[in-house]
Amino acid sequence: MHVAVISDLHLGRGGPTDAFEHDDHEFLRFLTFLESNFQRIVLLGDIWETLTAPAPGGQAAELKAAQEFHGEIFQRFQKPAYRYVHGNHDLIAGPVMGAPEEYALEADGVRMLFSHGHQGDRLCSHARSVSEMGVWLGAWLRRFGLDSLYRLIAGWETARSGLPEDCAVRRWALSQATTYAADIVVTGHTHVATKAESGSRLFLNSGTCSNGNISFLALDSRLGHYEVHHGY
Repeated sequence: MHVAVISDLHLGRGGPTDAFEHDDHEFLRFLTFLESNFQRIVLLGDIWETLTAPAPGGQAAELKAAQEFHGEIFQRFQKPAYRYVHGNHDLIAGPVMGAPEEYALEADGVRMLFSHGHQGDRLCSHARSVSEMGVWLGAWLRRFGLDSLYRLIAGWETARSGLPEDCAVRRWALSQATTYAADIVVTGHTHVATKAESGSRLFLNSGTCSNGNISFLALDSRLGHYEVHHGY
């Protein structure tokens, strides 16, 4: 089976807090490319940005506003080829849309496990309110035009994840692969596209499609080809 994976789009309601930074119609052409070349497309979390509302809370209203602002993309995601797994920035999509926390797929004798990966991030999993408040404060920095300070803090957040070869998300994902007897485990969350073997298992990270970036994974379970792609 041919499977594509994208994550961390952070589609918002528009304005300075919307980190997507793509022209919607150009991104729709990218989705058309994926639909033409893959049988299934996994949306692996943080697809929608719901933590940047003007006031704390209100994630459900923020989800609706983001989906309305990016209406054509939202409609495209309803096509049968797509599977949506929520992350920590779109956690509300679980109760509101029924988006699961993980997705397992077996094809051609290969068992694949897809999960956003925030569960392996101690700040997100053990201090969720602190993590969400940090995102909310960052949004206000952008509203006030303090982009340099925002980028400085965002850079620290990236560094906190650790090196790709030894990050907490990767360690957590490989433990999940053992628990679920998966051959391949795929995450997002860190925004760092990665392909790494660990014994008999393969760890993949889909990177990010936010801030104008295009990163995706191409999985071919029949041929055993699993690759990271930047651009298309």
